[in-house]
Amino acid sequence: MTHAVRGVWCATLSPLNETNCLDAVRLAAHVRHLFASGVDGIALFGTTGEGQSFSLIERREGLEDLLAAGIDKRRIMVATGCAALPETIDLTCHAIESGCESALVVPPFFFKDVSAEAVYASYSRVIDAVADPRLRLFLYHIPKVSGVAIPIEAIERLVAAYPGTIAGVKDSDGNLQHTRTLLSRFPELAILVGHEPHLPAALSAGGAGTICGIANLFPQLMRRLYDGALAGDDRGDLALIERFIALVERFPLFAAFKALKAHLSGDSGWEALRLPLIALDADARRAWLDAVRGLGIDFQRDGARFTERAQDRSRRL
Repeated sequence: MTHAVRGVWCATLSPLNETNCLDAVRLAAHVRHLFASGVDGIALFGTTGEGQSFSLIERREGLEDLLAAGIDKRRIMVATGCAALPETIDLTCHAIESGCESALVVPPFFFKDVSAEAVYASYSRVIDAVADPRLRLFLYHIPKVSGVAIPIEAIERLVAAYPGTIAGVKDSDGNLQHTRTLLSRFPELAILVGHEPHLPAALSAGGAGTICGIANLFPQLMRRLYDGALAGDDRGDLALIERFIALVERFPLFAAFKALKAHLSGDSGWEALRLPLIALDADARRAWLDAVRGLGIDFQRDGARFTERAQDRSRRL
């Protein structure tokens, strides 16, 4: 690939239309806005994008529609992991054939207490079945959601068996020590954090960047956090992100993200989710938006900069 997976990548939300299907037009417009706001690339149909709630056909067509809209294929990482390996293989082959070489692959997740040997064998089966030298596979470590971790020993075996194919890890465990272990053990891989507050520490230890959800809402904030971390200039952005995350943890995450995206964009259609997820009710939505306003975020700019008042408040904390 000529466009490396580094910097700020957004685990993009999936907008839905009035029939509860993926809205390709709205998604393409959202991606263009992200790129114009400093985001380097997107991860399509990941956890934040409710990927497991879409069928194989929907996921294939969603990628095809995005490419047909002119979105740069080099800036798309496709989340292709499924509970069934044949489906993971199918989606990964489709992504590569579409020109998207980066695949974000969660291990099979229905059965728990899976051994390191089984995790290795699962990824090995995918790589051998895809059998395409263009594949750049990113291991998706999100055990708090999937229930299946990717052990260090499995990563070591995969890197040794498939050099060049295993390209990196998205570490969404939220454990900074685990991220640091990955960075020290696998300097040849692109290690990207999912937990936004860990970005500066990961970058200082050699990390490649982030694939995160907050970039859907405040892409300029995430761009500043990344650039500031490299320059050694925080400017209070990390504190704001930490407070935002502490706040959103009091609400259903995906419903809160989509409600805020609807508010920021002025497009109520963004609030729709796929079952079993449901939108916030009117009272919860009001409480959520009021709480976010209290952080001092500048909604008009969709860049989440501190207001002067919020900066003063942060200095007193």
